[in-house]
Amino acid sequence: MRRRVAPAAGATRRPSRTDEVQQQIKQLILERGLTAGDPMPTELELLDEINVSRNSLREALKALQAVGIVEIRHGFGMYVGTMSLVSLVDELTFHGRMSLQAGRNDLRHLVQIREVLESGLIQQVIRGREAGTPAAAELAEVMEQMEAEARAGSVTPETDKRFHELLYEPLGNPLVTQLLAAFWDVYHALHTELDEADETPVEIAARHRRVYDAVCAGDIDESVAALNEHFSGIRRRLS
Repeated sequence: MRRRVAPAAGATRRPSRTDEVQQQIKQLILERGLTAGDPMPTELELLDEINVSRNSLREALKALQAVGIVEIRHGFGMYVGTMSLVSLVDELTFHGRMSLQAGRNDLRHLVQIREVLESGLIQQVIRGREAGTPAAAELAEVMEQMEAEARAGSVTPETDKRFHELLYEPLGNPLVTQLLAAFWDVYHALHTELDEADETPVEIAARHRRVYDAVCAGDIDESVAALNEHFSGIRRRLS
């Protein structure tokens, strides 16, 4: 039987036909100045424009759909995709679950990145307060809602997530919102497989209140310390 020879270490993988077609489609999108949500040429038009087989085109479109570059709406056509981190969430959740089953906990690495990121972002929020904080009123409402939920016995994941979204909304950076949401989604997809939290709902709300008060006061040092305290409960659960 013929033995398959593994590629040499450091060897570059030769692009497949599907890879090449993907690059051609991406180049076409750029050359035509299409943006997220714009309709794309039909499959027949792409076949004529790129001059490839139907199978190669469909494989390339599937791959581009998986990473959010192309959106296929059955019955309506193809569109340039909007930026999404869904595939990242799925991959991180899967590998996080594998690490837990193997007796490791790689989720703590993800939480560490999120903590470092939020510590830097919250300083930018405070430094940019003179530009206005359109989310301030809603953030205050969410803070009060969280405390009401805590008194009732449980802080809902939706309220927790919304608090962090609104906290950084004044930065006007949609990628920040998506990235933090991705980290949050992975953690909450796996949190039932971790040890029980050692904080009560009232303590969780109090940690968020400390962050909220520090931001409202414009105190950078206190805001970073409050975030560190907030994440300490998560770190203990992951340890």
